[in-house]
Amino acid sequence: KAFRRPAANADVDLLMEFYKSGRAEGKFEDGIEMVLSRVLASPQFIYRIEEEPAAVKPGQPYRISDIDLASRLSFFIWSTGPDDELLKVAGAGKLKDPVILEQQVRRMLKDPKAEALSVNFAGQWLNLRGLAADSPLPLIYPDFDDPLRQAMRREVELLFDSIISEDRPITELLDANYTFINERLAKHYGI
Repeated sequence: KAFRRPAANADVDLLMEFYKSGRAEGKFEDGIEMVLSRVLASPQFIYRIEEEPAAVKPGQPYRISDIDLASRLSFFIWSTGPDDELLKVAGAGKLKDPVILEQQVRRMLKDPKAEALSVNFAGQWLNLRGLAADSPLPLIYPDFDDPLRQAMRREVELLFDSIISEDRPITELLDANYTFINERLAKHYGI
């Protein structure tokens, strides 16, 4: 499923030149290898690039296209490209409507793929990924091990996910009167 604008003819012509260059050095596979190398090293393949409108002056705000907004939303919430419904709404130019935008965001947050938001966003924002690099002193916590560390990380991911999916206040990250623990973590907490 493509969610980028179609390649311009000049892009296709350039890829054909890479193919011909590789093919001239050997076999069909050499031409394909040259094209794949070019595609995989291309900034357009590695990054999601949004084109600024030509008439925009430096520093001047502008509205991004619906397709770019769909891509931003999808990668932020799902960590993957937009689905067919989001592409259809964006393609029709309806995503700029605040009501439609809210409907789509709420729909996306209900999708199981939205767990990626908890894992990735909370992992970066709350530095949950850094848990793997730190360990408490073994003399103070002799029972601390990797399964306990993973349970701690999962507890925060699930708490963050419940706050987002249930539209609860973000302050509950600090003062929630509930949590998500397994037996091992409950034992560690003395519950």
